[in-house]
Amino acid sequence: MTTDASGTSPVNHSEPTGEILRYAAFTHDPAGGNPAGIVLDASGLDAAEMLAVAAEVGYSETAFVTERDDVARRFRVRYFSPLAEVAFCGHATVALSVALAGRLGPGEIVLDTPAGEIPVATRVGEDGAVLATLTSVPTRSRPASGAELDATLAALGWAAGDLDPALPPHVAFGGNDHLVLGAASRARLADLDYDFDALAEVMRRHGWTTVHLVWRESPERFHARDPFPVGGVVEDPATGAAAAAFGGYLRALGLVTAPARITIRQGEDMGRPSDLLIDVDPERERTRVTGRAVPIAQDLSPAGPGR
Repeated sequence: MTTDASGTSPVNHSEPTGEILRYAAFTHDPAGGNPAGIVLDASGLDAAEMLAVAAEVGYSETAFVTERDDVARRFRVRYFSPLAEVAFCGHATVALSVALAGRLGPGEIVLDTPAGEIPVATRVGEDGAVLATLTSVPTRSRPASGAELDATLAALGWAAGDLDPALPPHVAFGGNDHLVLGAASRARLADLDYDFDALAEVMRRHGWTTVHLVWRESPERFHARDPFPVGGVVEDPATGAAAAAFGGYLRALGLVTAPARITIRQGEDMGRPSDLLIDVDPERERTRVTGRAVPIAQDLSPAGPGR
């Protein structure tokens, strides 16, 4: 189904099998945010074909809807980077949800992902843009071990003195695992020149999806960068899954003592600025992540290996 420009009046709509859509998430500008591929009908693709499509698209992730019930507004989704399947991807979830809202109208949807059930609320904002708010699976966070930290710092080319002692290294989970490191300064965060193969090996060994590097501008505003070599990508411009995990990190460390909305600015140093909003409640295990998404381009050729 689709909607008119006001986001209302659904009409019948069917997606060509394997049609690839391209959206930029966590931005209002197609030149900003994190690009995601979207295949709204991947029912005819197997895992190898989905991986081949993701590699062809070349974005950090592509979301594939393998089963859909438009009436119940429930969808089974798989996510692939150019190198491997990922259990959960936040920016592709936001992009997919905005694309679905454009076809079904705004409202609640549910995504069944390999990481678990992800409810998403979509609504039209005051500027007419569609906003999507996902609710993560239960989050958790634990201190990083000395061995984990030492290997990561060596691959990054960072020293222990480059870290903010008020933001201790943790492995945080919000659908998948991310190592969270707090940078002592904005300059340290901006100067990112790491050993791609070495960091990828450390991340594969420990099962991390990204390394979530953050600098705290204020208690309510952080800047972030996310190396993603295990996905074949040097850096992610906006990482919704890491943002969800970071909400759990803040809760676990007691850095949020009352329900709060936190802004995460990401992608600025790579020329694709992104704004992620997270709602963290110290009494709840789940993080809510909000963002918008805009179309980049549409490739109407069927998705498939070698195409």
